[in-house]
Amino acid sequence: MFVRDIEHGIADTGIKAGILKCATDEPGLTPGVERVLRAVAQAHKRTGAPISTHTHAGLRRGLDQQRIFAEEGVDLSRVVIGHCGDSTDVGYLEELIAAGSYLGMDRFGVDVISPFQDRVNIVARMCERGHADKMVLSHDACCYFDALPEELVPVAMPNWHYLHIHNDVIPALKQHGVTDEQLHTMLVDNPRRIFERQGGYQ
Repeated sequence: MFVRDIEHGIADTGIKAGILKCATDEPGLTPGVERVLRAVAQAHKRTGAPISTHTHAGLRRGLDQQRIFAEEGVDLSRVVIGHCGDSTDVGYLEELIAAGSYLGMDRFGVDVISPFQDRVNIVARMCERGHADKMVLSHDACCYFDALPEELVPVAMPNWHYLHIHNDVIPALKQHGVTDEQLHTMLVDNPRRIFERQGGYQ
């Protein structure tokens, strides 16, 4: 199914998927989750589409994902371990980077999980430690979300929208010493590198 969506299109839309997504959350590496991770790894190797993941950063689930992907022969530099900005554990984040993956600092606006200032601080700290070339920034916002009643979303997450990065996050990062060059690296250069690598490698 993953390969078909990438090579031929999703359902009968003709719209081809450009990235693979999988998740490991609080329950951990259950048999079903492991099966999906391995299927995503195999689809990636066949198509070359990059991998982006959902993780429970507090439980360091990204390490489990990297292990499974490595067992399947995935080049971990073609993987974005998602929701890393939920963590302030530099040791965990640097372990993910050392294995080759990008960090998805990608939940700006989801302040109910980690406060805005903590998210800004950890990105600034990782930039200070020389890791701007291994992070991408985003907000995890979407145009449809049914996990909460519609009227509660702006109450629970008032900054969870498409303008938050440019209106709020970039100025805050600059105030914490992140340079224009580092911002360009995280917002432009790194996404380009992730998507420009084409072709499978089975």
